[in-house]
Amino acid sequence: MRVYIGATRQNDGKTVVSLGLLAALGKRVKSIGYIKPVGQQFLNIDGKKIDKDVVLMSKIYNLKDNLTDMSPVAIPRGFTENYINHPEQKELRNKVIKRFRTVARGKDVVIIEGTGHAGVGSVFDLSNAKVAKLCRSKVIMVCPGGVGRPIDEIFLNKALFDQKGVSLLGVIINKVRKDKFDKVNELVRKSLTARGIEVLGVIPFEPLLSTPTIGEILQAIGGKLLSSGKKRIGEQAGRYVIGAMPPSTAFDYFNKRYLLITPGNREDLILAAISHSLADDGTEVLLTGIIITGGILPHQNILNLIKKTGFPLIAVNDDTYTTTSKITNLSFKIKPEDRGKAIKIQAMIEKYVDIDKVFSLLQQDRR
Repeated sequence: MRVYIGATRQNDGKTVVSLGLLAALGKRVKSIGYIKPVGQQFLNIDGKKIDKDVVLMSKIYNLKDNLTDMSPVAIPRGFTENYINHPEQKELRNKVIKRFRTVARGKDVVIIEGTGHAGVGSVFDLSNAKVAKLCRSKVIMVCPGGVGRPIDEIFLNKALFDQKGVSLLGVIINKVRKDKFDKVNELVRKSLTARGIEVLGVIPFEPLLSTPTIGEILQAIGGKLLSSGKKRIGEQAGRYVIGAMPPSTAFDYFNKRYLLITPGNREDLILAAISHSLADDGTEVLLTGIIITGGILPHQNILNLIKKTGFPLIAVNDDTYTTTSKITNLSFKIKPEDRGKAIKIQAMIEKYVDIDKVFSLLQQDRR
């Protein structure tokens, strides 16, 4: 049995669904495998380019297959241009087929994770639809929460899979706002079922899975850690509060977990945030860290105070707007050390996806 996890767009939740299905289906079979035939974000391991999601799945589930078999094709910078000038369609195709067969050998189920929407990879003749065809797999399509646009995108992507002769096993609607969950769940199921498409699950949006840690932000923006807050950089950042208001107004924003992003010369805001967080009134500490922008440092006394409190303090040369834009535009992938997130994902997939139906459809497909 094999299933290809596709999506209507990038960052729809293919990795989340794949990670959860590996655990859920793994309970129902003796042996399960995973492969990501085409990867765009990779790590260099022993001189080989290995997709980050392959490393994640291998470590989380202690998979025994070789990483190179699980990650046949990595797309480094310049790959597309080089392919257009020197196309090697047969070589890439054969590599995918050979590595897939190696991973699938002896497995009851193989999860095949795609990259982006159905057409991604067409420029080098390995679109998601083409790869699913090469692996002779049906597709579960993941799409974001909503009603109109997601359904339109499902049919747009389905058309390309249909063109390649690849069947759709069903869809999973992901990241549905909790305040609209019941409505979206009802309407999407009603609309797609009437059009002959199985709705295998509807998953609510979980902020924990989308919120980066302070350490991830530190690395992503190239900042410098000035304080002794290393013990806390593994914590979730929370909301972003931009230091562009007077302290009296800022207190209204200090009501949920937050990361303060402010110019280094806004010492009034920095002191307000610290004093609010250290107030001895039994209130939960809400400040997760401070990013000071513009290459400006606060007075040394304030730096010393922050070091004593243990709050992570990160300095960057970019201005506040540029820094905030960088953070909000970043895509933070789940890492092998994020065991808490992995456990949360496994529980969500079991709860919100009809695993019995998925397994039944896969068994029918095998017969």
